[in-house]
Amino acid sequence: MWDLLILDPMINALLFLYGLMGRSFWLSITIFTILTRLILLPLTLRQQQSAQAMQALQPKLQELQKKYGKDRERLAQEQMKLYKEHGVNPLGGCLPTLLQFPIMLGLYQAIIRVLGTTPLQLLDLSRHIYGNAATLSRLLPLDQSFLWLDLGRPDPLYILPLLVVITTWAQQKLMTPPATDPQSASMTQSMQVMMPLMFGFFAMQFSSGLSIYFIISNLVGIVQYYLIGRKQPAPAPQPAPAKQAKGKKPARSSRKKKSR
Repeated sequence: MWDLLILDPMINALLFLYGLMGRSFWLSITIFTILTRLILLPLTLRQQQSAQAMQALQPKLQELQKKYGKDRERLAQEQMKLYKEHGVNPLGGCLPTLLQFPIMLGLYQAIIRVLGTTPLQLLDLSRHIYGNAATLSRLLPLDQSFLWLDLGRPDPLYILPLLVVITTWAQQKLMTPPATDPQSASMTQSMQVMMPLMFGFFAMQFSSGLSIYFIISNLVGIVQYYLIGRKQPAPAPQPAPAKQAKGKKPARSSRKKKSR
């Protein structure tokens, strides 16, 4: 299922873009990344709306923090009640981030297979492409060089991993809503440090083609935020309608007659 749904479409997309982009593999990775971000755009916009809705609830969340700060269990209950009343899901912005992991793993495997040079690697690659061996033979050998880089190997100068860390941090800084209490603020700050460092570590260990994906994906996310997400109005938090008790009719206003 992994090969059928993730790996094979990525391999064939990279090979198609490689032939379309004048046999430039780094450019095919760039176009592939932009297309992936466009496909995930609806989820990204939902993530940004969720962050904006969380920001709109900050005053009420701070009031709850002052009122129930010493009772953690009651505070959590009141916060979840507030989220439910205003139709806000505090985890609504996590899906685009979670989807990055299978894309990242599949792209890494696709790059390794596409850049294979030995007969055994080419035989394995031929099993993943759509069509016949003639399609693959017209594209070989793939040009895997870009500037000082071998796209199938890590960056020896560690410039790309540094750019991965910087762009990942910048995108997270824009997308993460401010925390309401010291514990959440500490967790948010830790995530804003740990996530960029984790992706930077991946960039140091894996192929530099994957680093290009990280950097382009982060830059596209930042551009999307400034061009689309920031201008899109956040959904105004609306309290849930009060339930009317059975058997009771709405009161009618009556005017008192003036006594003469």
